[in-house]
Amino acid sequence: MLRCVECSGRRLGFARARAAVVYDAHARAIVSAWKERGRRDLAPDLATVVAEVVARPAVDVVSCVPGDAERTRARSHVPAERLGRALAEGWDLPFAGILERVGTAPRQARLPRAERRANVRGSFVAAARPPPTVVLVDDVYTTGATAAACATVLRRAGARSVEVVCLARAVR
Repeated sequence: MLRCVECSGRRLGFARARAAVVYDAHARAIVSAWKERGRRDLAPDLATVVAEVVARPAVDVVSCVPGDAERTRARSHVPAERLGRALAEGWDLPFAGILERVGTAPRQARLPRAERRANVRGSFVAAARPPPTVVLVDDVYTTGATAAACATVLRRAGARSVEVVCLARAVR
């Protein structure tokens, strides 16, 4: 399997990462409305877009990157969880929140690429023993730091394989 420039030369906790759309200006506007401006109603439509582009993974369960408590209160929802639940329903797979976020870290979007991995290190713990194969859902994949941190926790807790699925992917 070929690796993108972002992942080349890095040890990753996940087997592969796929996204439905490129994180361009159009996608950024939709994600911003969904995450920051209360458009929770977009999750089913966004899940449909993902499911049309990304084939149903051969996994035991769908999970998601857990939300930060402060941002969850401000948004009144966790976008990755809403997307994950909608995908699980569409793919006819169970959904399980098997990760928890511990503490509060600065937002990844405000950090230089080099600092993102350190920022999320230790930010996640397994809330339950994961099944052997997991698809981890997030809204946007930029550097892969969050996905790698979550996947590493899942692997250490017992998952044999973790795939990552996102709505959008930043391309450099």
